Amino acid sequence: MSNRVVCREASHAGSWYSASGSQLNAQLEGWLSQAQSTIRPARAIIAPHAGYTYCGACAAHAYKQVDPSVTRRVFILGPSHHVPLSRCALSPAEVYKTPLYDLRIDQKVYADLWKTGMFERMSLQTDEDEHSIEMHLPYTAKAMESHKDEFSIVPVLVGSLSESKEQEYGKLLSKYLADPSNLFIVSSDFCHWGQRFRYTYYDESQGEIYRSIEHLDKMGMGIIEQLDPMSFTNYLKKYHNTICGRHPIGVLLNAVAELRKTGLEMNFSFLNYAQSSECRNWQDSSVSYAAGALIVH
Repeated sequence: MSNRVVCREASHAGSWYSASGSQLNAQLEGWLSQAQSTIRPARAIIAPHAGYTYCGACAAHAYKQVDPSVTRRVFILGPSHHVPLSRCALSPAEVYKTPLYDLRIDQKVYADLWKTGMFERMSLQTDEDEHSIEMHLPYTAKAMESHKDEFSIVPVLVGSLSESKEQEYGKLLSKYLADPSNLFIVSSDFCHWGQRFRYTYYDESQGEIYRSIEHLDKMGMGIIEQLDPMSFTNYLKKYHNTICGRHPIGVLLNAVAELRKTGLEMNFSFLNYAQSSECRNWQDSSVSYAAGALIVH
């Protein structure tokens, strides 16, 4: 029996974000200094997972709402981009490396989740290929640095869930969302527009293409702020907006719906919206980013 700790390498460092701890730290500090902390302490945030040059500034608006003094566990729900998955999967790793410092996976929560029989185990290769969780690790490390030895992470890879599965996982995770010492990070970009994404919805009444995209995204964001999973599902069915984290968002909305039945009051607000570029013709393409936070009263 080997006692070697299984580590997930920071596989996207050096390409999607800086592999230099000091450079990365300075960039994150710069973006965070531009954001306001208006709705702390967040119990959950939605933030993008693109390369930091594209979305680092946007993501800061969500991370600025994190209160490290109350947070002891960080759940990170990211969509699967590379492997077909109809359920949710847990990592085989015990430690996630970042250029700032290493993050520990909460083995107790993992053991409890395993016991439900609802989770698959992803391979280390799948884990390292996937960027949707990794892109939140440096920001998590930065937001939590003042309490860096006092928290653990719970990474969950979310598959292409049916509506009923989103409900089941929402119900399961709602007890963790109810705990003020837990933070949920929901990893999602918004509209992927252009022929390379096979999505070119355009409402010409909005003017330029990028305005139409913004209108479509903000309609979805407004529905997420209502915290009603059914309305969000209906929006996606109607417009097919290419929100890649729609299933993690669906799980969060269902967890919230479960807690609201118990009389818990919650509010979600989006704080920032950005696009990688402004689409003006059919050859263009862009990805949208949004950052928001959930607070429990």
